Amino acid sequence: MRPLDTTDEAWAVQLEIYRKLPPAERLRIGFELSAMSRRLLRDGIRQRHPEDTDREVELATIRALLPRELFHAAYPGIPELPP
Repeated sequence: MRPLDTTDEAWAVQLEIYRKLPPAERLRIGFELSAMSRRLLRDGIRQRHPEDTDREVELATIRALLPRELFHAAYPGIPELPP
């Protein structure tokens, strides 16, 4: 999906560059992007809830990434967040 701040022409160039990369390099970039998005999520939670402990921020991050049922299966006893 093209980013909103990227022209169609620039997006086409970027995709062509990615297509020419070896599979291992594309995988490495994918892992880096995934890690970056998780850091941004965690940092946003920390910014909105500066009073939370590191563990609470960690759990809130995991809770945001997992389906509700899976989170509660993996972390039984952790209370629901307020809506």
